[in-house]
Amino acid sequence: MKLVILGGGGFRVPLVHGALLRDTADRRVTEVVLHDTDGARLDVMRRVLAAQASLTVRDSGAATAPPTVTATTDLDTALEGADFIFSAMRVGGLEGRTADERIALDLGLLGQETTGPGGVGYGLRTVPVALDVAERVRRLSPDAWVINFTNPAGLVTQAMQSVLGERAVGICDSPLGLAKRAAGALGHDLDDLEIDYAGLNHLGWLTGLRHDGRDLLPDLLADDVALGAIEEGQLFGTEWLRTLGALPNEYLFYYYFTRDAIAQIAGAPQTRGEYLVGQQADFYARVAAEPEQAWQRWDSVRRDRNATYMQETRESDDGHTQERAEADVEGGGYEGVALALMAALALDEPARLILNVRNGGAVVGLPDDAVVEVPCRVDAAGPVPVTVSPLPGHALGLVQQVKAVDELVIRAALEQSRSLAVQAFALHPLVDSVTVARDLLTAYVRRLPEHYDNLR
Repeated sequence: MKLVILGGGGFRVPLVHGALLRDTADRRVTEVVLHDTDGARLDVMRRVLAAQASLTVRDSGAATAPPTVTATTDLDTALEGADFIFSAMRVGGLEGRTADERIALDLGLLGQETTGPGGVGYGLRTVPVALDVAERVRRLSPDAWVINFTNPAGLVTQAMQSVLGERAVGICDSPLGLAKRAAGALGHDLDDLEIDYAGLNHLGWLTGLRHDGRDLLPDLLADDVALGAIEEGQLFGTEWLRTLGALPNEYLFYYYFTRDAIAQIAGAPQTRGEYLVGQQADFYARVAAEPEQAWQRWDSVRRDRNATYMQETRESDDGHTQERAEADVEGGGYEGVALALMAALALDEPARLILNVRNGGAVVGLPDDAVVEVPCRVDAAGPVPVTVSPLPGHALGLVQQVKAVDELVIRAALEQSRSLAVQAFALHPLVDSVTVARDLLTAYVRRLPEHYDNLR
């Protein structure tokens, strides 16, 4: 099978490649094509993957040959004849990410790449590219499945579904990570439990974990020690989790503790994006200069990136930052979801995954064609959402508002409408003024004109 990775020069590509190297199925990915607009980054990533494959073969004595890896900056060449397309693009690069953070912070708002005004700005410049990719996929590899990790993942998946239908599926590792931590705190393997989780990407709640028909989540919520030991207990506080009666996705920190998050991000010497600009520039330059150290340098940087992920959410009142759990630092996760999804679709190996898919009535209160994030059963026929509990009013209201913003972003990008773009900013629950919404768009146009000056 042929797998195309869009954003193939990106730093996290070895996570997907590593999962492929561990796959021993008879029908597996044998060809990987990396696509990126930056040829120099592609060259570096090919060196990292070559070293990774050599180390894996040496350490495991694998009898199967690793997938061949080629790279190209030509999108049509990459897409033609693909079986699976893994989309991990970052439209605007890290410069775009720093804009998503700093423009909002300068206006007193949350500066985060996928949540709040930053997510709206990211979506506005990403949707046109995603739609172009979808049209090319439909023409060059109409039977391919697109697995979307490009953020904002739910919004981008919904845009791509307008062209590809349900052959575009969004993935994220956050919900399954949350469910695994909760299951572990209860002393269970997640495979033995039925997951009740619903919402949108980066905006969902775990409302139940059932074993033989009994919901075990209330047991966890009542246990101060077990609840306080998991990342969500430390992040949100056990009292707030019991008040909600559910475990929120980690990104809901930005909604429940908005002022705290803004203060912590604004008080740091640099934003996450600004930190990554320097780190990544150093990484790619060093690997280009010392290719024999490609794998070692990548692995070292990976550990640092994972350890500092969403660091602002783990800062305590006394200024100290809590360390992430070792299992989370070892990280990954989304590559496992991607591989399990591909196996289910290509090999008809049933899987239960939390995915971004067409709603079809799964989440009561949202349109059928809205992309939601819910547990699914997956086989060769594709993902099918399972029944989930209705969201409580406060959660449903937030989901409905953010979904309405998602749809405005898609319309604004399609119609190249400045008015709709302003509406999308203004109606987001983390933007508190229409005037500020106009200022946001003006600042984006000024800083990244190549992505926004087509808005009329």
